Amino acid sequence: MTIKTGTDIIEVNRIKECIENTGDKFLERVFTKNEIEYCESKKATKYEHYAARFAGKEAIFKAISPWLEDKFSISWTDAEILNDSQGRPFVTIKTDKIKNVNIDISLSHIKDYAIASVVVVY
Repeated sequence: MTIKTGTDIIEVNRIKECIENTGDKFLERVFTKNEIEYCESKKATKYEHYAARFAGKEAIFKAISPWLEDKFSISWTDAEILNDSQGRPFVTIKTDKIKNVNIDISLSHIKDYAIASVVVVY
């Protein structure tokens, strides 16, 4: 068993600007349809939720990078971050390049920043 971690923090305003400047192009490149629906449902805090998921994906990529051939082996939408019925985030990896991993993720955000921490057991 191998355990790896990843952490990322991002300014919410950076994600907001990317979305406002490039719109659907950025959203569809980085987020899945389910993630977009979830974040858009949050109305006034949607950019915080987008930023948290962006940080989550960065943290995931940092943690799984030892098992990737190169940084282009996985796309942004291969990692999907949703919430269970209790509101806890969980990760689904949608690629055969990474198999049999357990990923635990924690997301947090406030008005200006979003942070994510990931533990991967392989």
